[in-house]
Amino acid sequence: MTLDFWAKTNGTWINAISVILGTTGGMLLKHRLPLRMQRIITQGVALITLFIGFQMAGSLLQVKNSRIDGVVLALLAMTIGGLLGEWWQIEEKLYSVGEFLKARFQKSGSFTEGFVAGSLIFCVGPMTLIGSLNNGLTGNNTLLILKATMDGITSIALSSSFGMGVGFSSLVILIYQGGVSLLAGFLVQSLPDPTQNPQLLLITGVGGLTIVGLGCNLLEVSQVRVASFLPALIIAPLLYFFVAIAK
Repeated sequence: MTLDFWAKTNGTWINAISVILGTTGGMLLKHRLPLRMQRIITQGVALITLFIGFQMAGSLLQVKNSRIDGVVLALLAMTIGGLLGEWWQIEEKLYSVGEFLKARFQKSGSFTEGFVAGSLIFCVGPMTLIGSLNNGLTGNNTLLILKATMDGITSIALSSSFGMGVGFSSLVILIYQGGVSLLAGFLVQSLPDPTQNPQLLLITGVGGLTIVGLGCNLLEVSQVRVASFLPALIIAPLLYFFVAIAK
């Protein structure tokens, strides 16, 4: 049976709404919580972000059937992807989108930081990709509903510190997750088993390393240019493919 548009993308719409509602709640709390409490909430989110990132990065150890270890492939992907990201100035372009929205909706505060942080946290991860694939292929939105719950809670914490910019990351959710769901019919031919596919494991692992960088930024222990590493998510499976055919 052919799935209609809503059946393929309903998990994405619910996810975007959860972020908007969470941001609204966070904005209401922002004016009722002292700065030190807002800071501790952000630090709590940062620690959970680091945990999730390290857990995702562990997928690199599961990459099999390759002449090169998954960690080495990830290192190559992060290096090449980071260089491409800097060349294409992805970080600056993403921030320019945030600044464009900030100029129209929030004149002060950390709008751009919230938009970028929310976009990366909510859209880089295995639940995003696998959940979107499941939703697009079978109409099963269970994984995305779980993700929507987590994202809604996280957006409360983020928006209490960064403001409404977090809510605008729902636009990225709609475009990215919705796009993957709609394209799932084509992707399934190359990813017959998403949970065990080595290329997807590489994407998950590299995405985890990116999330670790974001967690470090939230803790203000560094300023990792996280967005510049996004091309590595595409470079990683391509490297695996070339290594596999070179056997």
